[in-house]
Amino acid sequence: MLYHLFEYLNAHYQFPGLRLFQYITFRTSLAIIISLIITTVYGRRLINYLHKMQVGETVRNLGLEGQMQKQGTPTMGGLIILAGILVPTILLANLTNVYVLLMIVTTIWMGAVGFVDDYIKVFKKNKEGLAGRFKVVGQVGLALIIGWTMYFNPNIVVRKTVDETAASKSNAPMVLRQKGDKFYYTQDVKSTITNYPFYKNHELDYAKVLNFLPGSEKYAFLVFVVIVAFIITAVSNGANITDGIDGLATGTSAIIGITLGLLAYVSGNTMMADYLNILYIPNSGELMIFAGAFVGACVGFLWYNSYPAQVFMGDTGSLAIGGIIAAFAIMIRKEFLIPILCGVFVVELLSVMIQVSWFKYTKKRFGEGRRVFLMSPLHHHYQKKGYHEAKIVTRFWIICILLAIITIITLKLR
Repeated sequence: MLYHLFEYLNAHYQFPGLRLFQYITFRTSLAIIISLIITTVYGRRLINYLHKMQVGETVRNLGLEGQMQKQGTPTMGGLIILAGILVPTILLANLTNVYVLLMIVTTIWMGAVGFVDDYIKVFKKNKEGLAGRFKVVGQVGLALIIGWTMYFNPNIVVRKTVDETAASKSNAPMVLRQKGDKFYYTQDVKSTITNYPFYKNHELDYAKVLNFLPGSEKYAFLVFVVIVAFIITAVSNGANITDGIDGLATGTSAIIGITLGLLAYVSGNTMMADYLNILYIPNSGELMIFAGAFVGACVGFLWYNSYPAQVFMGDTGSLAIGGIIAAFAIMIRKEFLIPILCGVFVVELLSVMIQVSWFKYTKKRFGEGRRVFLMSPLHHHYQKKGYHEAKIVTRFWIICILLAIITIITLKLR
């Protein structure tokens, strides 16, 4: 809103300094600052309100050191994160940008799914919360919205190198570019291509995944939506499982958010995208403002969520965080970097799957369930081994930073 106001004032009255709002980096910095203020200043007020309403965490005794001391700690603190993301984004981002609108929808949608889950746990005294099938319905519903919009919206395009003959068949304007001694044409076109790491010509077209079937073009949209649904479900559940000890999900999400912001910036900058030989995605640079708000919200929430936590984000925060990260990566066509960048989430999720699968298999085979880990998710395994949770969190953060650096390196490592 402020962005549109200052753009109007600059166009009609030319007040000095208003042109600053044309710069993505300036608005991103402001988004971080405003998000930090919201989460730290108003976060305390929400915590006090949650205390007053007795919105406390119900802790099951799993035999972990210091676990029962967390009984009654306010949950649903993810509302602080949602406010820290949405307010700066609405104030500072270009609200006509389809990518920004999709991220706002993602935040509200997944936040609502998580809120319903927390509400059932806290107020209905049902420890199971929202049934898993309804969570999946919510995640798949979001995937349909994102998939449909990205597939059919005319404003979501990528810039591709085309020959003059092919370009003449489209209404989109051609741009003649030069790289070294070579000249070539580029054009903004609708496409289902995406980037994947470690290969020189690293582009995959979802429309060609089923090329072995006759008339496979008809299934391109279905393939795209299925992949989007899988990514959103996996990452949001991974973030949800990672949120098990103080500050773990919050800190790793902030590191991931910084990396995604940088990837959005280079993907939305034609010179950098050309230099790095990645897809140039027009108007995607505006996502950096959202990324700034996301990072600010996570860091601000960490003020109260670091050990010993004064508030838990609950599913309101963790499901929203996972959905945001997944949707963001899909929009900048970097979803194949998720296994690297979100490696902590992936390992945590796999540890649960391995534990449950092996337990069921050995119980059926030997009549007695056996475990791979002392406890899953993985962070509880290390707690059982005697590590303090603050040490576990710090080491997971360090691993996440290493994975973020590797993710950035993949832009040149092919």
